[in-house]
Amino acid sequence: MSRRATVIGAGLIGGSVGIALRKQGWTVSMVDRDAEVATQAIRVGAADEVGLDPASELVVIATPVGAIPELALDALERCPQAAVTDVGSTKADICEAVPDTRFVGGHPMAGSEQDGLAGAREDMFAGAMWVLTPTETTDEDAFATVRAMVRSIGAETIALPPDVHDELVAQVSHVPHLTAASLMNLADASSVEHRSLLRLAAGGFRDMTRISAGRPSIWPDICLANSRAIVDGLDRLIEALGEVRGLVANRDRDGILALLTRARAARINLPVGFGPSDNLVELAVAIPDRPGEIAAITTLASELDVNIFDLELSHSGEGRQGVMIMVVDESRSERFTGGLMARGYRPTVRSLG
Repeated sequence: MSRRATVIGAGLIGGSVGIALRKQGWTVSMVDRDAEVATQAIRVGAADEVGLDPASELVVIATPVGAIPELALDALERCPQAAVTDVGSTKADICEAVPDTRFVGGHPMAGSEQDGLAGAREDMFAGAMWVLTPTETTDEDAFATVRAMVRSIGAETIALPPDVHDELVAQVSHVPHLTAASLMNLADASSVEHRSLLRLAAGGFRDMTRISAGRPSIWPDICLANSRAIVDGLDRLIEALGEVRGLVANRDRDGILALLTRARAARINLPVGFGPSDNLVELAVAIPDRPGEIAAITTLASELDVNIFDLELSHSGEGRQGVMIMVVDESRSERFTGGLMARGYRPTVRSLG
């Protein structure tokens, strides 16, 4: 029997989720405020039918962040069995506005310069990082459903508290986007006087400003929802640029070289994603059968830089106890086990080799 899902928002991300889910055997219903776009989703293979499906076991909301809370609350009411998630790039405001235990905040770190349904593709999330933001009230089964979906369409998951997510994403996504837009606008303004300027734009400039070609309409909501973290990030950037300005103004050759050398080393050492090694272990943890446990454990894994390659929840038929079974890299298992024990859990480890 086919699993059923509803995707709300037939744009680049929503369309890609729909295509990827259908490839995994799901029956997908598509909702969009533009009925013609929702119908087009069927033609491009992103949906099987139009309209919210009350029998859905999963609802994915892929709209601008300002619309997500109202749509999530409506979906939770109309789809009583569904785990509901979103793809918004801010999380604290949304998670606070949608306190239901079946809601799991999410943010895929993926995208394209192409806009709308025309840019949707099956492999959009292959190898991408997809942040989940469970809270202490999140239902374990809802989290497991969303996480399994994310993994099935090729993404790696990491769990973070909503406020931590917003602080980190401001630094690696929101501030860079605004910086790219500012650089592009500066160059465009200068090109009025120097018509050849943009023709001279080399690969480095094009790479730095590529993200400014993204859809502008989603960004006002993002900036308003995450204004504190973005302003803090912009302040740090302005301070850093002030230091660079000082080095250049003072003709400090050694200082300029040191700054660029540190940046080069940091760039080279950027992590390129998680991949399972040949040495995996199965780690089982007995947990109370109550909301909050899965959030605590998966967030701890993220804090300790431990990737959970697989996760399964087993509920006990007697009492209020369950077992959380995770597959992790053997090289990280001791660190993870120690962290769990420090928090009162009693994990057991079994080699899968």
